[in-house]
Amino acid sequence: MANRGADALARALAGSGVTRVFTLSGNHIMPLFDAALDAGVSLIHTRHEAAAVHMADAWARLTQEPGVALVTGGPGHANAMGALYTARMAESPVLLLSGHAPRDQLGAGAFQEMAQAEIAAPLAKASWVSDSAESVAADFERAMAIAIGGRPGPVHLSLPVDCLESRATSSAPVPSRSAPAHEAQVPFDDKFAEATLDRLRRAKRPMILAGPSSATKTGRDRLARLEAASGIPAVAMESPRGIADPSLGAFAEMLAQADCVLLLGKRLDFTLKFGKPPAFDAACEFMQVDAEREELDRTGRAVGARLTARARADAAGACEALIRIAREPAGSPWLAEVRASIAFRPAAWDALESGRASIHPVQALRPLQALLDAHAESIFISDGGEFGQWAQACLAAPHRVINGVAGSIGAALPFAVAARLAKPGVPIVATMGDGTFGFHPAEIDTAMRYGLGFVAIVGNDARWNAEYQIQLREYGRERARGCELAPTRYDQVAVAFGGHGEHVTAAAEVLPAARRAHASGLPACVNIMIEGVPAPSIRRGA
Repeated sequence: MANRGADALARALAGSGVTRVFTLSGNHIMPLFDAALDAGVSLIHTRHEAAAVHMADAWARLTQEPGVALVTGGPGHANAMGALYTARMAESPVLLLSGHAPRDQLGAGAFQEMAQAEIAAPLAKASWVSDSAESVAADFERAMAIAIGGRPGPVHLSLPVDCLESRATSSAPVPSRSAPAHEAQVPFDDKFAEATLDRLRRAKRPMILAGPSSATKTGRDRLARLEAASGIPAVAMESPRGIADPSLGAFAEMLAQADCVLLLGKRLDFTLKFGKPPAFDAACEFMQVDAEREELDRTGRAVGARLTARARADAAGACEALIRIAREPAGSPWLAEVRASIAFRPAAWDALESGRASIHPVQALRPLQALLDAHAESIFISDGGEFGQWAQACLAAPHRVINGVAGSIGAALPFAVAARLAKPGVPIVATMGDGTFGFHPAEIDTAMRYGLGFVAIVGNDARWNAEYQIQLREYGRERARGCELAPTRYDQVAVAFGGHGEHVTAAAEVLPAARRAHASGLPACVNIMIEGVPAPSIRRGA
């Protein structure tokens, strides 16, 4: 049995249940490519390092298993950084393994030498460099534990090529000296849980807000059980639009009336307007459960004495404890009213004329719900931008993967590739604007090579519409410049890679085209020519 550092790491990957790694080849990581063959770990070879991380992110969110990305050092590592930030803000347990210049050449001008751990550190829960062939497997195990512990999130580990190529001489590997400690999970105190529930039930308009790690299917199901057990609205938030998240309808109107809010792993950040009026009533009381002491302290600074109770614990464990204790729901009209506000959509959306000169985003998206409703495990993916906001307002599915609190765009195609690997045979609808499509179109090639079909819906208004709308609002139409795009036939781009393409210019064509795309079994692009309108701002009575 080979006993290089690379072999030890590959065996550790397989032993931890990692069946596939999303990667892009490069000099520093070729020993691990070789070792993966004997360990039985599949390598999904992508076309861009950021796409590899996005795929690992989607895999983690859909499977509840850490996703692993492997990139080479130097520029390969740098290319992965933007996607690492998306995973961090989505609270997604991703492990980024980066090749690295050999240790004995550091400081001498080594090929692609870079301070990789320092660059990744602000974007990850932990970031370090392995220091020996003996340490790489133990470092991997430490990194996996950190990624899933507390508030989930990405971890970066750099692997010097000499550590991968050298023989591991010790049978009892230990983590590198620079590896951070892994803190044990903090249990949630039942007495605190009982007091928290008691306070919420004494409030007239209580609410539980959970963060992105609770927005997966597993997390949403857990919150639904908590809501059913307690009778208190429990809402997961993962959108960069925060309280204006279009998938939450007119929720902001109800949040402004809340008198007691439990932040269950939810940061009191820009998405909640930092807890200030008018987003919240000036007298609203806060309680908080969070895995990170820093977040508890930050909330205290933001709202002062209005933070009346706080505890350090991970959100999932705390939620289960609250469910266990909340045996008798305290039903009230408040819960029904909150749910009605989230479900609310303007009646005007139902009255859009079928013979419009251009297709409104609602007309381009609502028909797709029939495709998502065809399977109990269907997947809805949405990128950012104005079209993505319309999609999130119009579509729902058991599994949802969006661009997340980072507010980045460009991940939808890589997300769709990983989604097909995670959930074979289910409908996958990935919505994106035409600007977004341009980030990772070559991942259609990746999908073709591995036989991974999905339906990509491109809302084509021939512009970067989110920024164009800012220009209109802030500077006026006469100064709206620089956000134009060509009305490109993105369906033909998919066909050129070997996929399926559909071009849609009428609302009645949307669902038939999407069904043909899904039936093709290929990576497919449905290019819909839409009207470029602002993202929805949903208010009752508006």
